[in-house]
Parts: sequence; structure tokens; C-alpha cells
Amino acid sequence: MPMSWFLLSLALGRSPAVVSLERLVDPHDTARCSVGLSCHLWDGDVLCLPGSIEPASGPVLVPTRLQTELVLRCPQETDCALCVRVVVHLAVHGAWEEPEEKSDWELQEPRNASLLAQVVLSFQAYPTTRCALLEVQVPAALVLPGQSVGSAVFDCFEAGLGAEVRIWSYTQPRYQKELNVTQQLPALPWLNVSADGDNVRLVLDVSEEQDFGLLLYWDQVQGPLKTWKHKNLTGPQTITLNHTDLVPCLCIQVWPLEPDSVRTSFCPFREDPRAHRNLWRMARLRLLSLGTWQLDAPCSLRAKMALCWQAPDQGPCQPLVPPMLQENVTMNKPHEFPLLRSHPNLCVQVSSWEKVQLQECLWADSLGPFKDDMLLVEVRTGPNNTAVCALEAGGCTALPSNGSTRAAHLGEQLLQDFRTQQCVQLWNDDDLGALWACPMDKYIHKRWVLVWLVCLLLVAALFFLLLLKKDRVKGEHFPVPVSQGQPQRVTLGSSGWREGRSRVTLMGSAFPTAAPRARTALLLHSADGAGYERLVGALASALSKLPLRVAVDLWSRRELSAHGALAWFHGQRHRTLQEDGVVVLLFSPAAAAQCQQWLQHQTVESGPHDALASWLSCVLPDFLQGRVAGRYVGVYFDGLLHPDAVPAPFRAAPLFSLPSQLPGFLDVLQGGCAPRPGRLADKAEQVAQALRAALDSCTSHSGAPGCGEVWDPGSYPAFE
Repeated sequence: MPMSWFLLSLALGRSPAVVSLERLVDPHDTARCSVGLSCHLWDGDVLCLPGSIEPASGPVLVPTRLQTELVLRCPQETDCALCVRVVVHLAVHGAWEEPEEKSDWELQEPRNASLLAQVVLSFQAYPTTRCALLEVQVPAALVLPGQSVGSAVFDCFEAGLGAEVRIWSYTQPRYQKELNVTQQLPALPWLNVSADGDNVRLVLDVSEEQDFGLLLYWDQVQGPLKTWKHKNLTGPQTITLNHTDLVPCLCIQVWPLEPDSVRTSFCPFREDPRAHRNLWRMARLRLLSLGTWQLDAPCSLRAKMALCWQAPDQGPCQPLVPPMLQENVTMNKPHEFPLLRSHPNLCVQVSSWEKVQLQECLWADSLGPFKDDMLLVEVRTGPNNTAVCALEAGGCTALPSNGSTRAAHLGEQLLQDFRTQQCVQLWNDDDLGALWACPMDKYIHKRWVLVWLVCLLLVAALFFLLLLKKDRVKGEHFPVPVSQGQPQRVTLGSSGWREGRSRVTLMGSAFPTAAPRARTALLLHSADGAGYERLVGALASALSKLPLRVAVDLWSRRELSAHGALAWFHGQRHRTLQEDGVVVLLFSPAAAAQCQQWLQHQTVESGPHDALASWLSCVLPDFLQGRVAGRYVGVYFDGLLHPDAVPAPFRAAPLFSLPSQLPGFLDVLQGGCAPRPGRLADKAEQVAQALRAALDSCTSHSGAPGCGEVWDPGSYPAFE
């Protein structure tokens, strides 16, 4: 492709030996041979099919050496393109076979014959691939086995500045291994990359009159290049890049703004350590569904994926035993998990060069926080024999065991749970074995129940002794000043302890009351697909990190399945309100529509909204009878629903849009236990960050299955 002679001379330098390259006027490819040989170049390119090596039955002509030379193809005086000339040196290979009995005429005839060879020249310079065919004939006088007969010259293969070209040569049919040569063509010396502290400078030293295009792009192995920045500039220019923008596949392409100009590309950051660190910082693991995940990154990575088990103590994530087959990761492409069931303690590790670069516990939001479960590994040692061990920080502890670890102490109980199928199977392989998750909550409760009973008895005895001591002085009852300033009489009984922040004064001595108990929040939502459930799970996880006890059906699927949706929702609502908790109603577009249908027809469509019908039957009587204040809160998410779309009866409760109205929502949610305004703002920001990430993921996939629908003012009329 032609380009400006001014730019080409800049690229090749001012040395006379370089600038005075031979100039070819003919725009077409040509071929010529040395003295004594005859050449013919086939019109157009041919298919590049080397084929397999075949034995020669007599003397044949083969290429022995390749040479390249840079020339200029200039159809016009100032319109030139850089071109690669190829010189192929040829020799005779093999000899005539000696016949057993032949006449003198039969011996002399083939030895006086000339040789004809078809020589293929294959050229590759990304993104161009070409193959040219030359027919070379050698007269009989030059056919001497093992001797060079001359050379053939091909003009020429065009290539861009800075390109790496590869050339192969072989004959058809092929009698030996093909020859090859690689050459790096000169780049543009007026484009310089230099460091400027933490930044990188691109200096383009071009004359003030020269217009050129600059493209910064990510060169991806899978799929086409991805444009990052594109500018048309006039030289000279200095462009500054932040060091955090550097990645190994960031490439630079420059070309003069002229018709059919040659574009020159190079990628200077492939070996830059900062670029590789930035790439891993940009990489993100994303859960597409409960069984599918994807690694998003701007560049291709050489990485492998493996699963590990993360204990609640935040120790190192333990590799699974036996190790599952590590899978090579393809960027920006969905991958399947080899699991029967997911678990919040299962995490994904992505490693490169034997080092873990990225770890994400993808199910934490949708399935809740880490569980105190023990992972049992079942290993098949024979056709009907299995061995069981428990995965711990020090390795896999065989069960039963005489060791001092936690699993060794509970070995018999864990084996009993395993045999009675009280554990959940996460993975199974007919040859290797299986993985089981066994709950440990009941063993922890049994271990600490006696300790708590003893502590409570000691506290009760101490308190009783104090009361007896005061009673001797003041009698059977004593006045207690409270915040209202009015003395009251306190009688000990089953409700002697009361929660609150005030202090109780007994005859001039102050004793703090019990610490305030975390308030319970019950989240009720509709089943609008995996995307909306991840959003609800993110809200529940964020709220559970505050002084709140969060209950949501996503974390209690086993109980929900055992007792039924209606019984579970009734029991949770009764317990929450009895403990002075609050019920949070989450309204999505589908939930608002189903609530309106329930108000009109006392029914909803069967299917995924059965759970919604169950909790509607629990809470609707309170709204219709005016028992709402301090008990219920309504919530919808920014951009998913308009407040007017919430049915009128439910607007009697405080209604908040999240995350934009988080501070007010948290203040109502925590009631009298709300922290100071400064701390409340910090808590609100933490919850908002978790919600924004989940909300962005949901809204960015609007219309995809399970992501719900983004609110459209014309789609959902206001409910009255």
C-alpha cells in the first residue's frame, strides 16, 4: 500500500545507504532468474499447501537458501510502499538410478533431459498472507547432483513499517523440509515511548504540517481488536497515559491521513510488569447463574481456575481434595462449574504461573455469609469401600482420628451425620469420590450451652445478693429513678432484665442494664429471577454486617422446603414483630403488579409468585386494620420502580428508594439503637457500595432472563 515518501524517508533514516533503496516502478509482481535458468511467474496467488515430503526418483531442483532485501515500489514519484524482495538459491538434489540392463541410447536419453521445478514462496505479515508460484527450468548441461545451479528473484511482497515478516520456500511436490526466514522491518523512529514518573508519554515528533491518525486499542486473541482511544492529530504531539491504564495488550497504531496509507502498529507494554499487575487488578470474576461464571478482562490471560473451601475464620482458602481438574480460562466467555450444588464457602481461585492472582467467593451474596460447615471428602478405595476425611487448615483429617483437631474431636458424630445423609452432597465422581458439607452449628451449641448456663447462674446469683443487701436497708422494695424522673418500684421476676441504654440507680449506686440487643429485620420479596435475587442477597448481606439480625428466605431454603412457604412466613413474621423487629417489603415491578392483582382478585398467578402470595396473606391484614406504624417498611430500588407504582394500601408504611435514601432507611430500621449521625453515614455508605455493584449488574443486563425489568413510566401505571 502506498504511503508518503516524506514519512517513508523519515522511517528509514537519513543514511544514504538506506534512503537510496532500489525503486521499482512496475506495480505488478515480477520474477527473474540468474544466467542459464529460465523463470515464469504464475498470475495471481496460489493456495499455501506444502503437503507431505515425497521421495525423489531422480535428480530434482530444490531451494537451498533464502535471502531478503528491502526495495521501494513507487508507481508515482512521491507515492512509495516498502517491499520485500526474495532471492531463492537453487541446487540439484539426488541422482539418476542405475538400471540393471539398458542400451546406450536408453542410458543417455534421460541424462540429457532438463529439470523443471515449481517453487512456492509463502509470505506472512499480520494480517496479510500470500503465496506466489515460480516455474524454474534448468538445462541439462547444469544438472549435476549436489551442485548449485543459480537463483531466482521475486519482486516483491509489500509490508508495513515495523512489521515482522516470515517467508517460506518449498517445491511442489515437496522433497525436503521447507526453508524459512524471519525479518523485522524498520519502525517509525519519530514515535517514542518514555516514562514520566508514574505516567507514560507518547512523543510523536512530526512536522507541524503533517496530519496523522492515532489509535490506542486492546489487541485481543479472541475476537477483533477493541478500540480504546482514537484521535486525528497534527504533529508534533505529546500524549500522556496514566500508568494504571497500561495493560499488556495495549497497542498503538499510527498512520498518515492520506488515501490508502500504511498503518503501523506496535505493542510496547507486553513485558511491562506494571501492565501485568494492572491487568489482574482489572480482572473480575462474575457469577452468571448458580452454575456458570465468567472472567472479564481487557486482555487474554494464561490462567487456570480451581475451586477451594473458605472457612468462616478467614484463613487461607483450602484446595479441594481430591483436586478437581484445573480448567484453562478463556477470557469473557462463560464457564460451567463441575458441581451438583453451590455453597457460600466454595470460592473460585484463578492462578497464573503457579500463583493465585484472583479469588472470589461468588455465592456469598446469593446464599448468605460463610457457614460453619465441615467439608467431608469421600474417597473410593475399592468397588465397595470408601474412606472419609475432613478438610481442615492442616490437611485432610481421616475419620475417625485420635488427633487434636476439631474434626478429630467430633469424628464419630461427623461420620454418623455422613452415614445418615444429614450432610449435603456438593460434588460426585464415580471414580474419584464425593464432597459433602456437614453443618456444625448443633455441635457448637452443645459445647457452649453448659458454659452459658453457668455464667447466667453466676450473674443471677450475684444480682440476687445485691438485691438482698439493698433490701435490708430500704425494705422489700426500693425506688428506681428513670429517665422520666418519677420513682418506680422494681420487683424481680421472670422479666427482671430489660434492654435499653439507660442506667438503673440502686440507692446511690449505678449499675448498667443489659446491652441492647440487635433488632430483627425480615426481608420479604418476590421471586423475579436470579438477577433480582442477587440484588436482594446483596442487601441482606450488607444489612447483616450492621447491628441487625437479618432473616430472608434465600438463606433458609431448607426450612422453607420442610415447613412450607405459608407456615415459614407466618412464623417469621410473628417472631419478628414479637421481638420488636421490623418487616421490610421489597417491591419490584412484578411484585407491585402481583400485589395489585391480589387486592383485586385475592389471588396471584401460580408459579414463581407462590411465595409472594404466602407473605401477602400474612401482612395484608395488618395494613387493612392500620397496624403498620413501627412494624413495616417499604423499599424499592433506584431505577427499577416508581413510588407511584406501589399499591396504595402499602404506602401507609414508610417508603424508601435504595440506595439513594439509605440513611433514612437505616435510621428507621434500627429504631432506638441507631448509631450517631457520623457512624450512621459511614454505615449507609458501606451498604450503598454493596447495593450499587449489584444494582449495576442487574440493570446492565436488563432484559436478560432473571434480571428483572427496568422501570418504564408508561409500563406500570400508578396503583390507587
